[in-house]
Amino acid sequence: MNDSPAFFRTRADAERAAADSATLSNVRERCDRAAQAWEAMAVRAERTQTLRLTREAATRDAVAALRAE
Repeated sequence: MNDSPAFFRTRADAERAAADSATLSNVRERCDRAAQAWEAMAVRAERTQTLRLTREAATRDAVAALRAE
């Protein structure tokens, strides 16, 4: 499964489009809930990427400091 924020946002957009074209209220509500879930996954994926990059930078700095000694 693709875990990029862009993928999750694309899926959220598709669910929003499905909700807009749905004629049944229960289908529209289900699509809205799915869009919210995809959007939440995108936010989490962005946070995870940010934390990973921060952690990797800290590790690189620590390794560079140890090599400089």
